[in-house]
Amino acid sequence: MTASSNGFWRHNDNDKRLTRDDITVVDHSLLKRAVGAMALGNAMEWFDFGVYSYIAVTLGKVFFPSSNPSAQLIATFGTFAAAFLVRPVGGMVFGPLGDRIGRQRVLAMTMIMMACGTFAIGLIPSYGSIGILAPVLLLVARLVQGFSTGGEYGGAATFIAEFSTDRRRGFMGSFLEFGTLIGYVLGAGTVAVLTATLSQEQLLSWGWRVPFFIAGPLGLMGLYIRLKLEETPAFKKEAELREAEEKAREKHTFAQLLAGQWKALLTCVGLVLIFNVTDYMALSYLPSYLSATLHFNETHGLFLVLLVMVLMMPMTLYAGRLSDRLGRRPVMLAGCVGLFVLSIPALLMIRTGAVLPVFGGLLILGALLSCFCGVMPSALPALFPTRIRYGALAIGFNVSVSLFGGTTPLVTAWLVERSGNLMMPAYYLMAASLIGVVSVLAARESARRPLPGSGPCVATHAEAHAVLRGEHEAAAFIDEYETAQAVRA
Repeated sequence: MTASSNGFWRHNDNDKRLTRDDITVVDHSLLKRAVGAMALGNAMEWFDFGVYSYIAVTLGKVFFPSSNPSAQLIATFGTFAAAFLVRPVGGMVFGPLGDRIGRQRVLAMTMIMMACGTFAIGLIPSYGSIGILAPVLLLVARLVQGFSTGGEYGGAATFIAEFSTDRRRGFMGSFLEFGTLIGYVLGAGTVAVLTATLSQEQLLSWGWRVPFFIAGPLGLMGLYIRLKLEETPAFKKEAELREAEEKAREKHTFAQLLAGQWKALLTCVGLVLIFNVTDYMALSYLPSYLSATLHFNETHGLFLVLLVMVLMMPMTLYAGRLSDRLGRRPVMLAGCVGLFVLSIPALLMIRTGAVLPVFGGLLILGALLSCFCGVMPSALPALFPTRIRYGALAIGFNVSVSLFGGTTPLVTAWLVERSGNLMMPAYYLMAASLIGVVSVLAARESARRPLPGSGPCVATHAEAHAVLRGEHEAAAFIDEYETAQAVRA
């Protein structure tokens, strides 16, 4: 289906006009359940991220030999980073599978694996009990988490996008990142409470296991909700078309279909790059930069970052809603330009070491990050057609995260150490923002439009009739115009 010059929709096959069967009227209750189930999965992923990041010192003492504290921390974060290496593999497996057997079934599988991997960490005996087998089991659990996460974000964004109406897809998609922020805050907050209420001995003996055990009930609840979901309307229609093609022996492999989407795939990698570089810089690297490089109070730094994330929650939802009104590209472009212009002032404020300026600098970066958090869940699925949307998005997203997002703290820390220039984080963000501008300009505007390969999605039957009536009026005008052009020729 393609857009006509005046914005209405017509089929490609023999120029068949839009019919009532092509328009999906979204069930509002199903949409709410879909958004809630996907946000919960993302919250669980980032709950683990927050827990692992802030309890890393304790985990190092539990799972690695005690001879060198620095080596313990490096080994702990090395195990953490290992999950990023298998994310693209998970995307390559779960993504095409979701396009073949359905989004809902694969997302239930990723939820099970994610919950099992996180819960298993809490069960692993310490290094003192089983020796080298302890860090090996930790690594295995992290690899399971990373593999499942490879199929999570792309599938969750696809599921929400395909269930949402064209007019509110940005706002509904923003709840996915709203879940991310909730998960991260809860994870970091849980560690903060445990650290404040337990002694060091209690934390080392059993306290560190508590956050990982929480993943069990969360996973069961998320799995129950996801199993109750229906498949997306877009996938159901695509499955019917695929069945007809298979009978006609016109079947195409995923690789053949993906080969025709290389421009969209590169655009996806670029958009995810600016999104995740900003995310990992603001929420992961800068807290360490504050304490290790600027010698800012570690507890105060953690509190300020958590406060910024809480404030980002409404800003993220607002950015999603704004993208439905103004368009995805203007909001993302504002974030990119804002980063290029404000990264240096924001870092200069952070470098003062005073609480209020530090908070102001972090808040500036958090507000700009919200421009991406609120829009990406709706902009990224719109890059690809229904037939390969889950797979292409999962691959593009996870390759970009692994190469650029997850490496941001490490590369930035190395640049600061090698150059001695404390402004390197700002320069890194500015360079990423230029790639972001190019990627945003390369993406087509998708606000208030059907997803590629799908018909219009509306909220009511009255709206469906209005779309159909308008399309017929547009078609009549086009026919009159084309007839007049033919007579004139």
